[in-house]
Amino acid sequence: MIGWLDCAAGASGDMLLGALVDAGVPVDVLRSAIDGLGVEPISLRTEPVTRHGIGAVRVHAETAAVPATRTWADVRGLLAALTTPVRDKSLDVFERLAHAEAAVHRVAPDDVHFHEVGALDALADVVGVCAGLHHLGLTRLTASRVTLGSGMSRGEHGLIPVPGPAVLALLTGAPVHAGPAPFEMCTPTGAALLAAHVDAWGDLPPMTVRAVGHGAGARDLAEVPNLVRLVLGDPAATTAPGTALLLATNIDDLDPRLWPPALAALLAAGASDAWLTPIVMKKGRPAHTLHVLTSPEAAGAVRAAIFAHTSTIGLRESPVTKHALDRKASTVEVDGHAIGVKQALLDGVVVNASMEYEDVAAAAAALGVPAKVVLARATAAAQQAGLMP
Repeated sequence: MIGWLDCAAGASGDMLLGALVDAGVPVDVLRSAIDGLGVEPISLRTEPVTRHGIGAVRVHAETAAVPATRTWADVRGLLAALTTPVRDKSLDVFERLAHAEAAVHRVAPDDVHFHEVGALDALADVVGVCAGLHHLGLTRLTASRVTLGSGMSRGEHGLIPVPGPAVLALLTGAPVHAGPAPFEMCTPTGAALLAAHVDAWGDLPPMTVRAVGHGAGARDLAEVPNLVRLVLGDPAATTAPGTALLLATNIDDLDPRLWPPALAALLAAGASDAWLTPIVMKKGRPAHTLHVLTSPEAAGAVRAAIFAHTSTIGLRESPVTKHALDRKASTVEVDGHAIGVKQALLDGVVVNASMEYEDVAAAAAALGVPAKVVLARATAAAQQAGLMP
């Protein structure tokens, strides 16, 4: 199953929670994960509302605790009580927040003091959204251009321009715009959750729709329905030829140490693949050709990422025909650690399967064994479960 987030009214933690609940994620799944924090009782209350005549769910994370200022180390300590993979994804979200705030305030990430996002309701939003998306088991999550808002808002430090500096830092590489409403439309928590979970940016992908969820924000705005929309479905069959774009450029002046993060940034921006070919340029200079494969919908964000993360000043671009197998995600366990299994299907039959290496590496580190041992055990478990070709 795949998902698409419509962020025409921005995003916040409570809006994403509401969209998940409205799309069918049981509230108890979210409550169970939040209870794992082991802090003062936090209750989730759902409320049916309408925004411009559209029915939606608003989720309130309620606690009697006074909002607190917490450091990144404090938050890490609270999240350590959670179980994987919700813990790991929640840590990823807050790490992005810490680095964004550190860049804004020109301090080290460990010196960041979370104010609004350190409160228990914000912690509940992050953990609940991570748990809800994990429950859905999506193979891919995409999102539309994100509306950020405009004007000024008031935070712990005083007046802050909208979009906020941390929001812009978190959504670097993502397509954004101000939108029609002169308010803060995307919160730092919402931006961090999007940055940590969204695989690509663009329009609604081809799918057979299974469920739609609407999560409402607090305000009922005149300019736009204040909703995040989550569309869930099965990806459309892709064994027939499709159209993609191949972007290419020759680069001879980039520090080679920068290539790994550059390639990662291109994939995060929505590229379906990115690779390097060694070449020799004029005057015998060693160089690389950067090739990037992308959908037409994600091409704008990918182009921007190429220019931002490499030293090139121009691109070649050509349409290509692409054949891709249907894909399915499953999970096996190795000594209590979940390992994702990616399956590729031809006419409904599994023809390839591979273990998610990031899961393998994380389990190996936790268990104190070589990655090859975990990979072998996961492959055997997948074979026994009938997941292999």
